[in-house]
Amino acid sequence: MKKKAILKYIITAVVICVSLFFLQKLVQPKYMSDVVEGRLIAEYYDEEKDHDVIFVGDCEVYENFSPKVLWEEYGINSYIRGSAQQLIWQSYYLLEDTLRYEKPDVVIFNILSMMYDEPQKEAYNRMTIDGMKWSMSKVKSIQASMTEREEFLDYVFPILRYHSRWNELSKEDITYMFDAPNVAFNGYYMRVDVKPAENIPEGKILADYRFGDNSYYYLDKMVELCEKEGVELIFVKAPSLYPYWYPEWEEQMEEYAAEHGIRYINFLENVEETGVDFAVDTYDAGLHMNLSGAEKITRYLGDVLSEEVGLEDRRGEEKLQKIWEPKIKAYEEEIIRQYEKYGMN
Repeated sequence: MKKKAILKYIITAVVICVSLFFLQKLVQPKYMSDVVEGRLIAEYYDEEKDHDVIFVGDCEVYENFSPKVLWEEYGINSYIRGSAQQLIWQSYYLLEDTLRYEKPDVVIFNILSMMYDEPQKEAYNRMTIDGMKWSMSKVKSIQASMTEREEFLDYVFPILRYHSRWNELSKEDITYMFDAPNVAFNGYYMRVDVKPAENIPEGKILADYRFGDNSYYYLDKMVELCEKEGVELIFVKAPSLYPYWYPEWEEQMEEYAAEHGIRYINFLENVEETGVDFAVDTYDAGLHMNLSGAEKITRYLGDVLSEEVGLEDRRGEEKLQKIWEPKIKAYEEEIIRQYEKYGMN
């Protein structure tokens, strides 16, 4: 009898665990038709890990740079590990996580997140952290990112956080419960539509323009990690007109980069060289580049990476050619699809 009772308890426990697993998968947001940025982080893990360049940062990387252009025109294999409002400690732990799988020649970090010195919003935390595979890097990212109302266990067991989504569930939650198609192109989120930049507000006067100690702490850690791994770190500031980039912030980053021997490219100061036209190269009035703008600044970056950094042209490698063929086809098909969607010729 005891053996039967033990077996019964084991079966019951297994059924409960399996049921909870399926329920958890069902109620977690799928980020497919809405807020697709929440899909970006997870897509990296299905990729072949042989990238020359890894980007980390917020929307100023995943909406402003095109890995397809870097490959097709320079033979540089790259991937963007970007997410919405990615905070600097999240960028650091994503980089730490990435280096578990591969060691690129170059890491490019967009510096806008230096403006945030403490956790911001749970929704953005989730779009960065939920897609990470479990590791100590993910654990530390959660601990560094949680707002006062968040609990660590809600990240371990997402059903505790998302159980209230029952009344929001749709066919999409079932269709993409275990697998979903990519929404980005090596981490690049494409938009082809146009909304010119007009009436950009000036920055508000701040009480203190100095970046916070926490931001500098993680910037130092990123520099140290790249030095330890023999990876060249490059800072970039995308040509976004908003949020406003203060001259005082620029001065701090220039000084820091010079002090640590880091290459720093501020695309706001290279608008003429890149050919960016804010009347046609942005889809949201200057916050982010559309496809034409992203490809322009990517070509500028490609020149730097190939001519100044000295990255090799790998287009002759058969394995990479085969990997990129379907990616380029999907990229070009998405351009056509969006042109039709927005009624563009």
